[in-house]
Amino acid sequence: MTESARVTESAAAVLREMRWWDIDPVLELERRLFPEDAWSRGMFWSELAHARGPQATRRYLVAEQGGRIVGYAGLVASGDQGDVQTIAVAGEYWGSGLGSRLLTELLRAATAFECAEVMLECRVDNVRAQKLYERFGFEPIGFRRGYYQPGNVDALVMRLTDPSASVPGTDRGTENNHA
Repeated sequence: MTESARVTESAAAVLREMRWWDIDPVLELERRLFPEDAWSRGMFWSELAHARGPQATRRYLVAEQGGRIVGYAGLVASGDQGDVQTIAVAGEYWGSGLGSRLLTELLRAATAFECAEVMLECRVDNVRAQKLYERFGFEPIGFRRGYYQPGNVDALVMRLTDPSASVPGTDRGTENNHA
């Protein structure tokens, strides 16, 4: 797929709130992308249980195109800190900007939750994800040794201070954050 076709594909994907009926297709993508440490159905159910209503502390999204889930992302807020729980994009959409769109929406949610900072972990060998996060202003602050199992792979811990500054469409947000 050419780069212009990937950008067109990303633009055609619709981002919307993840709902319970999305769990099975999300699990299919999760297992394809993270076969060794995929989340369980129960983990997604638990997260979605805290994503609606006046006491909501989570925001989960899916990217859908042609009736197919091609990406998803989630954030949890606790006090003034947000934590990106997951971002996943189907392989054929890598480099399309879809990851940037999902991250932008998570940072909008963090801003709405009044988070002063957002944290995340990513595998030390996932350079593609690290570059995406760095473009949004995330900075490495440490490691979690052996965080990803099996395989005993370290996690790089990254932090973004003032997430509203990285969100397009806000007073201080950047105008161009394409992956």
